[in-house]
Amino acid sequence: MDTYLTLARTSEGLYKEKGSKFLAFAIPVSDVEEVKEILKDKRKEYHDARHVCFAYVMGEKGEETRANDDGEPSGTAGKPMLGTLVSKGVTNVLLVVVRYFGGTKLGTSGLINAYREACLDALEQNEVVEKIVENRCDIQFEYPFLNDVMRVVKEENATIVSQNFDNDCTMRISIRKRDEEKLRSRLSKIERLIFLDEKA
Repeated sequence: MDTYLTLARTSEGLYKEKGSKFLAFAIPVSDVEEVKEILKDKRKEYHDARHVCFAYVMGEKGEETRANDDGEPSGTAGKPMLGTLVSKGVTNVLLVVVRYFGGTKLGTSGLINAYREACLDALEQNEVVEKIVENRCDIQFEYPFLNDVMRVVKEENATIVSQNFDNDCTMRISIRKRDEEKLRSRLSKIERLIFLDEKA
């Protein structure tokens, strides 16, 4: 399998209960660094909110997960948020819920329900899309072999992410996971070309 399901775009949801407001955001993300940046921005933007809770699922098989209650009673925010995400079968998605306290405590089951409903609303405003798992390949070669490299890249339907042409040329290529081996095999036949990302 070299495809995965994720969200098409960022979407928002809302749930209100006994004066408390739960603003939910469903956001497609590519890595944990991006998650950290988004959380920093949300905490800044909603600095007057009581809680900014989150959950995410990452990795092409959804193997990396994390949930955070941000001061809510343990298991009442992050866990139901993560459960909602997992039940959707999507990955590389971050859920953030900003809670404004309304003065009345909701109790454990009330909180679990509120966080779940806010997330469901955000997810329902979105659509699930299938994406292809792409791998990166970093290469270095001499300028006279540029045409050979470009021909292989084009014929293998790879994408040039970045390139730098100097005495030695470097290039970062993105390719569908299942086609990576063939691409590397063809590139390795080009004289004096080296793979900068070969694992030691």
